[in-house]
Amino acid sequence: MSPSSPRPETHAAAALADALAVQGVSAEVHDGYGVALVSVWAGLVVWCHGGRYWWRSAWDARRQRVIYAWHSSTEPARAAHRIALRYAQLREAHTPSAPTAGGQPCP
Repeated sequence: MSPSSPRPETHAAAALADALAVQGVSAEVHDGYGVALVSVWAGLVVWCHGGRYWWRSAWDARRQRVIYAWHSSTEPARAAHRIALRYAQLREAHTPSAPTAGGQPCP
């Protein structure tokens, strides 16, 4: 993937998307407003800003707040490995809706 913007965040996002592809995880890069996003799966978006990758990793029910994980953008392959693990958790927990679980395909 070749980023269209010279901004470091965009390069970091593109490097992460490439590293995720090596892990077998497809992702899309979105750029704008001083931050780049890597969209991986429903509930898994990675923000690239300030030399770090940030993503939602869990929910703290007691405190009623999201827990975020982060990794340095200088290590996209290691970050991709961690994100791929989170992706696998989310996919495993996902319950397909009726149309995707054996319903009729769209015409």
